Amino acid sequence: MGKVAENENRSTHVIHEKDQIGQVIIVDEVFAIIAGLAATETEGVHSMADNITKELIAKLGMRTLSKGVKVEVLDQNVSVYMALNIAFGYNIPEVTAKVQDKVKAAVENMTGFTVLDVNIKVAGVIVDKNRP
Repeated sequence: MGKVAENENRSTHVIHEKDQIGQVIIVDEVFAIIAGLAATETEGVHSMADNITKELIAKLGMRTLSKGVKVEVLDQNVSVYMALNIAFGYNIPEVTAKVQDKVKAAVENMTGFTVLDVNIKVAGVIVDKNRP
């Protein structure tokens, strides 16, 4: 029961389905995790602005992906705010446009909610020593 009580303090959103058998609830953090995963899987994104890299995410688990991502959900609409570090040598407008497209598609496909906007703050440019 401890986990249920812990989750009650978070903002949740009900999904209504045709021929409803019960209630399905999505916690805000789920939207943020989906957005963070879509962003970090985009070529040219080095990490989330708080330096959460793909390797660190693999070690710490998916909940880490919500760090550096803020979502606002109203009715069935979502606005996403995130801060990213871009890998040196990539075109920032191209990378951020791809991130916006991927985040929008991932959130909409997985939740059925409409993404109104994906707002990105480029917080840094990182030189990857392993890149040729």
